Amino acid sequence: MTDPNPFEPACPLPIARRERVLLAHGGGGQLMNDLIKDLFLEHFGPSGPPEGHDGAILELPEGRLALTTDSYVVQPIVFPGGDIGAMAVHGTVNDLAMCGARPLWLTAGFILEEGFPIADLRRVVESMAAAARETGVRIVTGDTKVVDRGKGDGIYINTAGVGVVPAGRAVSPAAVRPGDVVILSGDIGRHGIAVMAGRKGIELECDVESDLAPVHHLTEALFGAGLSVHCLRDLTRGGLASALNEIARSAGAAIGIVEESVPVVEGVRAACELLGFDPLYVANEGRFIAFVPEEEADRALDVLRPLPNGDGARAIGRVETGRPGQVRLQTTLGTTRLLAMMSGEQLPRIC
Repeated sequence: MTDPNPFEPACPLPIARRERVLLAHGGGGQLMNDLIKDLFLEHFGPSGPPEGHDGAILELPEGRLALTTDSYVVQPIVFPGGDIGAMAVHGTVNDLAMCGARPLWLTAGFILEEGFPIADLRRVVESMAAAARETGVRIVTGDTKVVDRGKGDGIYINTAGVGVVPAGRAVSPAAVRPGDVVILSGDIGRHGIAVMAGRKGIELECDVESDLAPVHHLTEALFGAGLSVHCLRDLTRGGLASALNEIARSAGAAIGIVEESVPVVEGVRAACELLGFDPLYVANEGRFIAFVPEEEADRALDVLRPLPNGDGARAIGRVETGRPGQVRLQTTLGTTRLLAMMSGEQLPRIC
């Protein structure tokens, strides 16, 4: 249960004193209220709950509601191309977009370890606020808890996201049909490699930054062009291969993709060879696949490629007649192999 009025202003202590006390024992009571006012309210603005309420009261638009929740535990919390704050916003927005929804509102729950530096928390909150402005969503309510030193690994963030699905949109694996073309929005594997490099202090010959980005503007462009988008899936944990397997199993379909059609930047390819990873299974945070009818595939690419983060869109395969639930890869050598669902995680704590 959330604390009363998580974003409600309170009478502040001097900032220097507050920082010293919070670092010493984690804070609480008046101290936490001061932190909420001087940090969270400062950056999340007046969109929090009204005075006297333990949550946000929202005017619902027409359409079906989409609701998602996620938790973010990435380590390190700052990595090449992003941080845990931006990831919490973009990841939640992207989950809503995969439902065919227009993202509207987010909640944010912070689990802070005693002694977590105020400067680091401020960076995370500022990053979340900037990401919310970029994506056009509002962080409308939240909660903050402090746990004992050694029991929280710095910071965890939990979010919930609410969006609206306009009438007429039916995006799900059940809508996938034989002949559908699989559209990939861009190159794969950069997020996982960027986080691993940051975590292990690996210096790569080619700098690799996370692909962390919102994708709802891309999905909305597809719908706005009148395209029949049957299914969407973002390529987070388990990467492209796992997403394809999930859809193939849920849809009872066979999917075939062509390896040379899947873009992988040289830095990611070299790092995967060095570390023994398969880029098809490496996590992404700003990439998705879309299933569209064959006759609409070229138009889908024409819609995506002029847009930010869509210039690398490719058609990489199609839904085939074959054994339901299987994903086949045509390799660069001309052979065919099955892409299985990954049994574990190549990279833990990736999001």
